[in-house]
Amino acid sequence: MAAETLAEAGCLVTVYDRMPSFGRKLLMAGVGGLNLTHSEGMEAFLSRYRGMPLDSMVEAFPPAALRGWCEDLGQETFVGSSGRVFPKSLKASPLLRAWLRRLSELGVQSRLRHRWTGWQGDALVFDAPDGPVEAVHDATILALGGASWAKLGSDGAWSRIVEEAGVATAPFKPANCGFEVGWREHVGAKFAGTPMKSIALSFGDRMVRGEAMVSETGIEGGAVYALSSDLRDAIDATGSARLIIDLKPDNDLARLAARFEDGRQGDTVTSRLRKVGLPPVSIAVLREGVRSLPQDPAALAGAIKAVPIMLTGTGGMARAISSAGGVRPEAIDAALMLRAKPGCFVAGEMLDWEAPTGGYLLQACFASGRAAARGALDWLGATKGS
Repeated sequence: MAAETLAEAGCLVTVYDRMPSFGRKLLMAGVGGLNLTHSEGMEAFLSRYRGMPLDSMVEAFPPAALRGWCEDLGQETFVGSSGRVFPKSLKASPLLRAWLRRLSELGVQSRLRHRWTGWQGDALVFDAPDGPVEAVHDATILALGGASWAKLGSDGAWSRIVEEAGVATAPFKPANCGFEVGWREHVGAKFAGTPMKSIALSFGDRMVRGEAMVSETGIEGGAVYALSSDLRDAIDATGSARLIIDLKPDNDLARLAARFEDGRQGDTVTSRLRKVGLPPVSIAVLREGVRSLPQDPAALAGAIKAVPIMLTGTGGMARAISSAGGVRPEAIDAALMLRAKPGCFVAGEMLDWEAPTGGYLLQACFASGRAAARGALDWLGATKGS
């Protein structure tokens, strides 16, 4: 996005990428349909972000502008039932192909398999297929990603390089991640990959409805990701976090208890649970959280609506959708230029912010790329007098 903005302004632009092809992480996002942004109002939208302020960037390139940009590339978008915005193709590859074609038409040069390793004086230094390469440019925009999904190219190794240059960074932490649970062996082994649908998760004063999925060692999924920053911070502070699961959020306590009272005398607890619509995975999670299930209808209903699950750790960075941490706000100016490196700007997940899934991540990456490019244009104009 930065390259496009600069090239449209008449700059000669070269994009360096450490991978053999562009857009690896964008293509991975496309596996889930490519959730580009969200249709909710701007006030609610901006409230989803934590960390460094992103308001001015997103307001300058809001969701409506992103949708228009996609459609200019021939990729129509639509709003799903959840308010999330997707391309009609539900794929990333057509959008990426059209985008790369536009960049080529704008004269943007590409250098693949070039891994940035730092500075040598005014030059950027890269590890390239034929050995080290140095390149000098009038301005630089670093968009090196966070630390999640390292196999797609962004492993966070750049943080050490910029720290040595005097740039303050915050340690990387997994975001939108799963969590470890001390399941009894049969739960993880039998139900790994099985979703629990139409549930509600609570932690502290926050409640999220949606889906979660049992993994071999814990729990993950959209509803978990929505609470992940609070859960992660609690685990960092105390070593654990107590997640509460309502397995039947559409049934209030009295209604659910009445359904149990309607059962036949002599029904086992398991058969009663099945009759109220709990699938085997939910029953297993219930028994994990409440080891001795009560017979009393009201007490059993209460157990179903407040299953305590103790989380003992995050699922790790390798499977996290995104990461928190990165370049701290005090290390950059209002134009996203590094204070320690005049003429060098940063964008995307390099910056110390985080957001839930739902389109907020890509929106902020696109918006910050444009913001960094505009900052670079202003700087170039000021330093070169044009």
